Amino acid sequence: MTALAEFREFSTKSLKLDTLVKLRWLAVGGQIATVLVTAFGLRFAVPVGWCLLPIVVSIGLNLFLRRKFAATYRLDSPAATVLLAYDVLQLGTLLFLTGGLENPFSYLLLAPVMVSSASLPPQSTAALGALVATVATVLGMVHWPLPWGSTAAPVLPELYVVAIWFSIVATLVFSALYAFRVAHEARQLAEALAAAELVLQREQHLTALDGLAAAAAHELGTPLGTIAVVTKELERELPAGSPIADDIGLLRSQSERCREILRKLTTLGTDIDKYFVRMPLASMLQEVTEPYREFGVKLTVRKLGRGAEPVAARNPAILYGLGNIIENAVDFAKSEVEIAADWDSREVTLTISDDGPGFSPEIIDRLGEPYVTTRERLEAREGDDVGGGLGLGYFIAKTLLKRSGAKVLCSNRRFPETGARIRITWPRALIEAPVDPITGETA
Repeated sequence: MTALAEFREFSTKSLKLDTLVKLRWLAVGGQIATVLVTAFGLRFAVPVGWCLLPIVVSIGLNLFLRRKFAATYRLDSPAATVLLAYDVLQLGTLLFLTGGLENPFSYLLLAPVMVSSASLPPQSTAALGALVATVATVLGMVHWPLPWGSTAAPVLPELYVVAIWFSIVATLVFSALYAFRVAHEARQLAEALAAAELVLQREQHLTALDGLAAAAAHELGTPLGTIAVVTKELERELPAGSPIADDIGLLRSQSERCREILRKLTTLGTDIDKYFVRMPLASMLQEVTEPYREFGVKLTVRKLGRGAEPVAARNPAILYGLGNIIENAVDFAKSEVEIAADWDSREVTLTISDDGPGFSPEIIDRLGEPYVTTRERLEAREGDDVGGGLGLGYFIAKTLLKRSGAKVLCSNRRFPETGARIRITWPRALIEAPVDPITGETA
């Protein structure tokens, strides 16, 4: 799970149990004070015993929750909805015993819905709103008499009671919608700030890696040049038919490839004329896959698109990103890597699949984060004493591809097939090279 996904999950569980417990203690204190003052201070005919019964139940519930859960425990939506529904029913019971909607405290039925609209999903708020409307309807028709003093209790007209019911429901709808809208905007702002922080963090990682790449290109240039010279000398001195001639030739070609990669790193942002030219998608894939066809793994490129083939800008960021992903697929594959290119008038999709072990379940949701890798696990399983990768290659590749407008999704192939599958999708307008209508050259 990514950091932003974790933040969103946390924001949906934003209601602490401690908050509900404290609010219920406040409600219990107010209820006890109201019952005692009304019964013994004003000497109204309040059924004290019956009224204290639901209050004692609330006290017991609070004590149980305090004992069972930590103060920092956060409720998911169903659990919070159940506890708030209990508060509605408990208050409805007290109102039933003390005059129903004629009781001036009947507007307190709105409180649980306000808490829900500020902290819980709309479904929970709607369910609690329906419950409050139902309880208010029942209280408007069935209730014990309104407690009063020595004089006769006032008799309210039915139309007035209906007006109270209507005002409760109208206030419920308006207040809930308003509180939900304000809370939703606050959550959106918090998520946007979290996303911005993640983007800045990724950019800082990538900027640091740019500096490391430049330093590596400078430091590795001399030893790679030495290796190239030595391998050429060895090739000249080897006798004809030497069994190690092919190995020396491979060593020389790979050293030259390393020097070419380093040269590209140092000219990634400056060699525009050479690297930003138009090329068909198939040609781009041919160029990207060419260096990996000597590794003993079958590389297959399939074109599945409909209509005209996209003509893409030869973007070095895309070339590097695809090259890194294909290299990883070749490293992990048993015998075959397949690249399926699909396109239509709106999108261009590349699917890179291999027949290797696939992604580990414990890290598949975190792939693309710095220092997350499966290479160490695979090499340890195969008995290779060479240290595993740092996970930076895929992080850089994914970041560069996303900069080009692509969406990158990782998954494993469906059983009984084994292996990993990476799906890269661009809007066609972003990957195709724009052409100047007058000169016919790439814009």
